Parts: sequence; structure tokens; C-alpha cells
Amino acid sequence: MYYNEETVVFLNGEFLKAKDAVAGVYNQTMHYGNGVFEGIRSYDTPDGTRIFKAKEHYDRLHYSAKMMHIELPYTSEELEKITYQVLEKNDLKDAYIRPLVYLGENMSLTPTNEVHVLIAAWSWGKYLGDNMLNVMLSSYQRPNPKSCHVQAKVVGHYTNSILATTEAKSKGFDEALLTDMNGNIAEGPGANFFFEKEGKLTTAPLGNILSGITRATVFELAKALNIEVEERFFKPEEILTADAAFFCGTAAEVIGIKKFNNYEFPMKWEDTNSQLIQRAYKRRVSTNEYINVYL
Repeated sequence: MYYNEETVVFLNGEFLKAKDAVAGVYNQTMHYGNGVFEGIRSYDTPDGTRIFKAKEHYDRLHYSAKMMHIELPYTSEELEKITYQVLEKNDLKDAYIRPLVYLGENMSLTPTNEVHVLIAAWSWGKYLGDNMLNVMLSSYQRPNPKSCHVQAKVVGHYTNSILATTEAKSKGFDEALLTDMNGNIAEGPGANFFFEKEGKLTTAPLGNILSGITRATVFELAKALNIEVEERFFKPEEILTADAAFFCGTAAEVIGIKKFNNYEFPMKWEDTNSQLIQRAYKRRVSTNEYINVYL
């Protein structure tokens, strides 16, 4: 699914076949989860292949590495250039890109100076598909921000996401929605969450959630479309009075939610401001422009 005999990846300063890329079995990332990564997409635009917000993604990778005491040996600009080379070598235009920073052999709970950088890419559809989602409130919560750096995209954090998604799917739902440690709605396992009521969008504030780059793009689009967005804490019960809702993230893009805990959102999706955001986001990434997003 992710690679074949001819797939090329970047690893530690060189391009090589994915089948020939190896990692030591004593690496700290595999044993303890201390590593950082990004999820990025490129699109086939009228101006050629364009990586969507590459700088923002690689700046966040640097932030994540810094928070985990990892010395990342490439600048954001260098990583962006390398990524375009990976796309070209694999003849990819519309692609999902996975930079991974993993560490060397270290069985102690301290940082290591041995840092490995992998950049891979493959064709991957929307992570949550194209159909409206049936979402459940998870029994799992997002980690307490005093226990880790929740705004860093750390490998080990995603065990929480695996548990939440697996629980949801085992109960017949498409995806989960998690609260923070105070019982306020936080985000999905791999996407930020917005709900709409009377045309206004509401989402959780930063602090207990990942600072999503797609989330920031939703704010940009909403401003261009004169749609009000509010950041505040809210309980799950408030969603049961909403008109519509959606998840957003690089892998998922913008995807509407049909039901939450079997409450069906009453407004037709095509009549919502949420759908305008979805359509504007698609235009934004496919045309590589900020203006006239709703045309």
C-alpha cells in the first residue's frame, strides 16, 4: 500500500529504495515512542505540484523536535526542497508525505544525539473517506498537557489515538471524539473538531489539542467567507444542539459529520457554512491561492 519495489525515500542524507531502508531494532523511538513526525499533502495544481503549507509543517516539526530534546539536522527550507525531490523521484503529484524523525540506539530514558530523518510519500485518499461520518464520544481522554507536550506531534502520543479509534470502530462508529481532562470536547484521534450553530463555527481553544495546520486554514477561509469562528471550551452535551459539525486535518482534509452519539445533525450539509468551508478548502489546496476561495 505504501511502497513497491521502485519506491524511493530520503533517509539520512541520501535517496534509496524503500525496500532497502533499515532501522536498528534498539532505537529509542520504537521502544519508548520518543520521535516526532508530520503529515503533509501535495496537490497537482495549475502551477504544478505544490506542497500545501510546507513551511508551516516543517516549522512545527522543528517545534516538536525541540520539545522532545531532539536536534533536527535540517532547516525547514532544506526539508521542503528534499520533499519535492522525493515527489519527483516517485512521479507523485497528489500525495501524502510522511517525514519521520527517529532516534538511535538508546535504552535509557534520556535524549540521544543519534538522529535519523526519513521522508516518504505515497498516494493516499482521504483518511476518513468522502462520506459523512458517524462519530461517538470516546471513553478515552486526550493526555493532560502537564504530562506531555500536547501541541507537539510526537510518535508516542498516537497510542491514545489508536485506542480511541479502535474503540469507536468496534462499536460500529466511523471515528471517535475525545474530551480533555476536564470533560470539555478536545479533538478527534487525528483531526480537529468544529461544530456549527446558527451559522457560527465553534472549536476548542489551543492548550489541550494539537495546533492543526488545517485548523488554522479553516480560520483563514472563514475570515474570507465572513463566517464567525469562536474558540472556547464546551461540553459534549452542547454538540447535541448543533446544526452541523466536521473534522479537519491534513490526512482527512475537511469531512462532515452526520451523527454524534446517534444524534443526527438536523441541517442539510449542502446548506451549511461547514460545507462552504469544505468546498473552499478543496479549492484552496488545488489552486494554491488564498483569494476567491468560494467561487
